[in-house]
Amino acid sequence: MKAYARAGLAVAAAGGILLTAVGCKQDGLDDSAANSTITATATSVKGSVVSPASKGSYVALGDSYTAGPGIPDQSGTPAGCGRSDRNYPSLVARELDIKAAGFRDMSCSGATVNDLSGSQSTDDGVNPAQLSALSSRTRLVTIGLGGNDIGFSALVKRCATSGIFYYATGSGKYTGDDAPCQGQYVSGDTDEIQQRIRTAGERLADALKEVKHRAPQAGVYVVGYPAILPSKSSDCGREMGLAPGDVTFLHRELQQLNTTLKQRAEDAGVGYVDTYTPSVGHDVCSAPQTRWIEPLVPLTPAAPVHPNARGERGMADAVLSTVKD
Repeated sequence: MKAYARAGLAVAAAGGILLTAVGCKQDGLDDSAANSTITATATSVKGSVVSPASKGSYVALGDSYTAGPGIPDQSGTPAGCGRSDRNYPSLVARELDIKAAGFRDMSCSGATVNDLSGSQSTDDGVNPAQLSALSSRTRLVTIGLGGNDIGFSALVKRCATSGIFYYATGSGKYTGDDAPCQGQYVSGDTDEIQQRIRTAGERLADALKEVKHRAPQAGVYVVGYPAILPSKSSDCGREMGLAPGDVTFLHRELQQLNTTLKQRAEDAGVGYVDTYTPSVGHDVCSAPQTRWIEPLVPLTPAAPVHPNARGERGMADAVLSTVKD
């Protein structure tokens, strides 16, 4: 997702709490040397058929949730993209026995849909346009983008600031309906975040047309986001610095983003990977030994409010299940 300073999910600074999320990408390898085998049966999408061919390369496009910032070992260039060799694209490539010459991970922390077609500056190097890795030899493409397009980093920062003030001052009665941050974005029937989601969906629709044009033989899959927050606040708010109702608010907005990503994938006749369903119960507020997403202060190597190695493994399993189905 998007970053604070074009990095991943969120930067929340208030009351001594700092949340930074990094987003990343990596340069790929020579696509012309692609010689690996990708085996997958056809997937039906709205009457069309997505069928990765038997030989060719795999190109991964995406933001920090794809890149895996903070998860060892970090690899690839530019270093500012924060790619891990245990992110879900790397795991998928290994599972499908795709050799290094046939795998290009272009994901980068802070990437938006616009970074598919234009270069992206990071704190340590420039990532080329992600679509530059595609060619007629590409046989599999995964795309995990959208969070940065809706400004999720700034959203989390603002909500955390509101939440810290909420708890520090004893505002309200600490009920599940208290959502001081939601009121800054939602007024009557107008939801600013929903408007951003619609715009992101429109951009993705255009990008998918270009992906199919550049890689006409590829099986293309849009990868949704996992459960970052629980559907109900429970005891999550204080740990994340969020008022109870804002936990529900943020969860709802992310669910709408996933719904939009899925709809745009179906409209384009490409596949959609649901990482949310298998991640329910593994959100940032779940037990440390089972969570897929790390909290503000990570307990295992990962960027704050980003997938840890367990989360990337779970996302990889969802991709593999969809591609092989």
